[in-house]
Amino acid sequence: MSRQFWIFLIAIFCCGQATHAKRPQKQAMVETDSRFAIEVQSVLAKAGCNAGTCHGNFNGKGGFRLSLRGQDPSDDHQWITRDHGGRRINLMDPAESLLLAKPTGRVSHQGGRRFDEDSLEYQILFNWIARGAPTEADEDVRLESIDVLPLDVVVRDPADSVNISVLARYSDGSSRDVTSLTVYEPSSLDVEVTADGTVMRKKHGESTVVVRYLQKQVPVRVAFVPRVKGQRRIQYPESTNYIDEHVFTKLKDLGIKPSSLASDEVFVRRVFLDAIGVLPTADEARAFIANNSPTKRVDLIDDLLSRSEFAEFWALKWSDVLRNEEKVLDVKGVEVYHDWILQSMKENKPIDQFVRELLLGRGSTFENPPANFWRSVRTPIARSETTARLFLGVRLGCAKCHNHPFDRWTQDDYYDWTSFFARIDYEWEEKRRDKFDKNEFVGDQVVKIADEGEVKNARTGVNAQPRFLGSHQFADIKAEGTDQRIEELATWITSVDNEFFVKSQVNRIWFHLMGRGLVEPVDDFRLTNPASHPALLNALADRFISSKFDLRALARDILISNAYQIGSDINETNQNDELNYSRVVMKRYQAEVLLDAQCQTIGRPAKFNGYPEGMRAVQLPGVRKVRRRDESPADGDLFLEAFGKPERLLACECERSDETTLNQVFILCADDGIVDRLADPNNLLKQLADSDMSNRAIVDEVFLGALSRFPMDSERGVAVAMLNHAQGKEVDSEYQSVTDQYLDDEVDRWVVLQDIVWALINSKEYVFRH
Repeated sequence: MSRQFWIFLIAIFCCGQATHAKRPQKQAMVETDSRFAIEVQSVLAKAGCNAGTCHGNFNGKGGFRLSLRGQDPSDDHQWITRDHGGRRINLMDPAESLLLAKPTGRVSHQGGRRFDEDSLEYQILFNWIARGAPTEADEDVRLESIDVLPLDVVVRDPADSVNISVLARYSDGSSRDVTSLTVYEPSSLDVEVTADGTVMRKKHGESTVVVRYLQKQVPVRVAFVPRVKGQRRIQYPESTNYIDEHVFTKLKDLGIKPSSLASDEVFVRRVFLDAIGVLPTADEARAFIANNSPTKRVDLIDDLLSRSEFAEFWALKWSDVLRNEEKVLDVKGVEVYHDWILQSMKENKPIDQFVRELLLGRGSTFENPPANFWRSVRTPIARSETTARLFLGVRLGCAKCHNHPFDRWTQDDYYDWTSFFARIDYEWEEKRRDKFDKNEFVGDQVVKIADEGEVKNARTGVNAQPRFLGSHQFADIKAEGTDQRIEELATWITSVDNEFFVKSQVNRIWFHLMGRGLVEPVDDFRLTNPASHPALLNALADRFISSKFDLRALARDILISNAYQIGSDINETNQNDELNYSRVVMKRYQAEVLLDAQCQTIGRPAKFNGYPEGMRAVQLPGVRKVRRRDESPADGDLFLEAFGKPERLLACECERSDETTLNQVFILCADDGIVDRLADPNNLLKQLADSDMSNRAIVDEVFLGALSRFPMDSERGVAVAMLNHAQGKEVDSEYQSVTDQYLDDEVDRWVVLQDIVWALINSKEYVFRH
């Protein structure tokens, strides 16, 4: 043979030695169950093989594909035993199977070592292959449920770990401890979970561990609580209603001391902005602070809930998630839709009735405003996902391509639900200002129900049948070609028996008043994302039903609670708590509220393209009445955009941003709109400067108007000194250096007042909810 041939053989031998470790000795089967749909699938899940980042990816990895999280055992069996000529298993010598050699590291594996050769996982796979790699018939034993202990546990120092146990129950009545074959997924980095289910503390706090065995998932809430000196002597606010009982009971269990109740000054400003989106005037703040009535807070809340601004504020909130924007709905459509929403809020229309009218909206979108709900979502897919998210708190999107990995919804659930929306259709004229923008429509449209229209199930390729989410029975649709599909849907969604609807709506109301949902994000209800206070969520839902879905009644319950009226001061027990309402977590006010507050403090309105002067930002019906290409945005439009007003392209609270950015800092400091309003000779500051009021009274007035409180002595001293300097009056020696450093000799009282107010509207106390 040639020299080159021998070199080739040696090279092959060396490569084989480099990639294939020493073969294990012949192994014997150890007694253990190894059913493909149960034990084998649990091993693949435990090792992470069928995760989305590995072979469970839609395209697989390394030429090998598995169904995501083992959702389709029959396909998995086919891919393992038949794909590529069955090269992944060796029925004659199971130990030589790639299915064992790769995860144990004997053969190069991009995913690394997943388990050892002496592990239970290895033995299950080995036994299954040795038995001929069989699959089970449909009538064989199935997993029915899992029992997990504990479900909710508080671990106090010095303990730093807790063990989770998992018991699987099968259709034949048998049960088995599967703790070591279960997947544990912590929700935060505060804890670490070992393979055998031991939750170990890395940091004090509350976490959720999702326990997953095959297709069953159970959330376990674990709280690691430090030992606090004097914990037994912690004083908790008095419970004013059922909300306080739930919130403060949990705080006691966790050993968290809540912040003290907010002062009158903090409370009056917060409740005005939270309830109606408007700052209290200086007179309103002064009167509330001076009021000695023990019921003054409740009286104020009742007054705010009866004001028209409450309806305007909630019309804004609903307009955001109902996607009331000009490109799809047309300017006129936006205005009539907003007017209808606003009138519904003014009438205190029950929320179930409000939603039902939206779902049953038909005909001209200009003449019957609720029909704009369907105009804004143009396809069956968009309608189904939007309706589920907005009215049921369910995010279905993942189930479009595969069974939802974090929730109960299957692909069949997704397409059966979507079939409700297949026959919604439109009559409209092809009128567009931009012919290249398929999402822009001009003029009226007629929403109608077509005689035909179905949705095909992407998994089966056959037409789906209407079925409510969570139901195993198809909807009883008898009159094809009529409105019955949507009528049945509207009735089911708004039923008092529909927990999805009731809980998602009370959670949204709670979110807007408390700054955070009991379920967060507010439209993501699922088993693996439990509420922070499940019993409180149930109590709020019961109250909402008993009040006949009364928005104001539920808002009142929340606002009068001490849980709402808590302050933002921090102590050693609540400094890291952002889940349990032990303190108000500071958060920037939303764009419209902040802009309106500035305009009120200064006494001059912002400008918005297409709207009359004096219109508040909260009152704007849509997003942008005049297109950018037609006219440059006005100062108010630019402010709202920079501070996170949503484009209303999604039916989601997440589209609105409350993040802080460098651009926002520049706008607050030197934006032309703010500077022009401060220097406007018709503003409130000019009136104060030209008045006969003393400098002390003027300073009190602007502080009350901006921060709803009187200035502290040091603040008043500096401000009065600056105003005295501007008038040529004697300045207190304590503040002489301040006036000499910052003020020219020629400055007048109005200019100084502009500087004072500029400083106030740029303060954290002004910009952030606290």
